[in-house]
Amino acid sequence: MSPPRCSLFRPCIDLHNGQVKQIVGGTLSDASPEGLKTNFVASQSAAEFAKLYKQHNLEGGHVIKLGPGNDEAARQALAAWPDGLQIGGGINDKNAKSWIEAGASKVIVTSYLFPDGKFSLERLKAIAGAVGKDRLVVDVSCRRRGDQWLVAMNKWQDITDMSVSKESLDMLAEYCSEFLIHAADVEGLCEGIDQELVQKLGEWVTIPTTYAGGAKDISDLDLVDRLSNGRVDLTFGSALDIFGGTRVKFDDLVKETSIRQQKNKLSSLKAST
Repeated sequence: MSPPRCSLFRPCIDLHNGQVKQIVGGTLSDASPEGLKTNFVASQSAAEFAKLYKQHNLEGGHVIKLGPGNDEAARQALAAWPDGLQIGGGINDKNAKSWIEAGASKVIVTSYLFPDGKFSLERLKAIAGAVGKDRLVVDVSCRRRGDQWLVAMNKWQDITDMSVSKESLDMLAEYCSEFLIHAADVEGLCEGIDQELVQKLGEWVTIPTTYAGGAKDISDLDLVDRLSNGRVDLTFGSALDIFGGTRVKFDDLVKETSIRQQKNKLSSLKAST
């Protein structure tokens, strides 16, 4: 039985055309790039955001490359905080190890696991073998279809044959050490998290899990904590002041996260004695 813990804030760096941006997730499309809705384009580099997160000991953050033209910015971010950030976007069994060597703490994989939209256990085993289970995060970002959530790949454009469920998460957890889950339907909208999904994840997951999508107020950290019983962490994006938002102050999140990190350390210490 793992000790009780508090949900934490996990930072992000979303890269599009080499720039740090906040994008409405459902508008990403190769077919119609003119339909892209962007909430924020940063003047600071990805490396500057990485340094900011390092300064405040905000561990477990992710860098996501949304399409081509982002490799250089991503490498600069990883170099700014070696072993402090995860990297995702275009990761496969051939390039995964090179991203670990570039400074990523873990690699994040989605689309590679779903050739033609169909899950491949063979590919999951291949990438886990390339970097090791402890260095692998499976991104099961999803879209809601009826009463279930289906994993979405290729910048959340294409629906796969996998639903997010206890059975699928248990199977994936045999080969990875963490999950990242964007609720693509609410990503970037600042209209609130998918509470039902977070609650289900709290019931289903057995490994560290980060949820992203719709967070609009610092109280959402308490909400995710309560709904998931502390098993799911939360990413804030467009609502944050460092991303042009007005609803959540980064400094407030840093203070709250520091308190929660200390509580989790104390909880772990008590459990081990």
